[in-house]
Amino acid sequence: MTVGSTQKILSPEEIAVRAGEQLSFLHLPDAGVFADRALRLRQLAAGHAMRDFLLFVAELAEAQHRALSAVVAVPLPTPQQIDAAARDGLPLLPAETWQREPAWRSSLRGLLNDLARRLPDGPPKTTALQLAAAGDEHLETQAGRLLSGVMLGLDLASAPLIAAGLQLHWVRLVQQTAAHAPGPIAAFGRTDDPTLCPCCGSRPVASLERLGSEGARYLACGLCATQWHFVRIKCTHCQSTKGISLQSLVGADEAASTTADAVVQAECCSECGHYLKLMHPARDNGLEPLADDLATLTLDLLVSEAGLQRHGVNLLLLFGEPDEAPPPPGREH
Repeated sequence: MTVGSTQKILSPEEIAVRAGEQLSFLHLPDAGVFADRALRLRQLAAGHAMRDFLLFVAELAEAQHRALSAVVAVPLPTPQQIDAAARDGLPLLPAETWQREPAWRSSLRGLLNDLARRLPDGPPKTTALQLAAAGDEHLETQAGRLLSGVMLGLDLASAPLIAAGLQLHWVRLVQQTAAHAPGPIAAFGRTDDPTLCPCCGSRPVASLERLGSEGARYLACGLCATQWHFVRIKCTHCQSTKGISLQSLVGADEAASTTADAVVQAECCSECGHYLKLMHPARDNGLEPLADDLATLTLDLLVSEAGLQRHGVNLLLLFGEPDEAPPPPGREH
C-alpha cells in the first residue's frame, strides 16, 4: 500500500505572500517618470472639471523632467548607513530626517524659473517667481513642514511647488544610490513597516496592479515614485485583512460586476476607517498613479463623506487650513 503525503492547505494570505516572493519587490523610478506623468495629466485634462489645475501640474511635471535630465550629483548614503538601515529595518533615505543638501534648493530655483518662463501672467507665475527668490531658511522651513505633514505655518499656495522640488531631489537620490550600489536590492530592501516606502519612508499616493505582474499589487510612493509590492486584500494602513471593500464612482463593489470596469477604486477598511485608491492599468494602460489620483478627487469626496480617512498623500494637492499664515517668502539675510 502506498502512503500519500499530507500537504498543508494555504490560506489566501499565505498564497499571496508566496506569490509576492516570486515577484520583483521594488520598481525604482526611471528617467521618464516625470515625462510620463505630464503626458497623462494632459490626457486627463481634456474635458475635466479641474482642467486648468491638471494642465498646470503637467507644466510642472515637464519642468521636473527637464531638471532631472541635468547632471546634478547629490551626496549619497555611505556603506555604513546602508548597512545600518538594513539591520534596523528602516528606509535608507527617510524623508523627514535625511539631511537635505543645498543642491535641492538650487534645483528647485532652477525648476521654478524654468516653469515661470512657460506660464502666462497670473498668480501661478507670480508664486513661482516669488518662491524662486525666497531665502534658504524659508525653503527649508516649508520643506520640513511639508515632509512631516505639519500644517502649522504651511503655505498651501506654494506647497505644490516645494513638493515638486522635493520629488525631483528624492528621485535623484534613489536613482543615484541604486546606480552606485551593486544592485538596487543591495541599497534598498524590505523594511519593518511595509505600508511605507522602503526607500524614503513616505506614504503611498495610491496602489496599482502592475501590468505583467499577474495582478500583483504595488504601492506607489508620493515622493520618490518608487513602487513596492504589497499583499492584495489587505489594508494599507492597519494591515487588516478583514472588512475590506471597494468603492468607486458608480457605487460599492458588493457585486463584482458593479465596478468591474472602474479604472480607479477606493479600497476601504472598516477596521481602521482608512482607504487608499487602487488603480488598474490593465483597464487603461496610460495610467500614472499621481496624475490619476489628482484627476479622481471626486472619489475622495465620495469616500470621505462616509467618514473614511485617506491613508495616502498627494503632495501636489493638500487640503486644510494652516493654523497661522507663513511669513512672506523674502530673502533672509
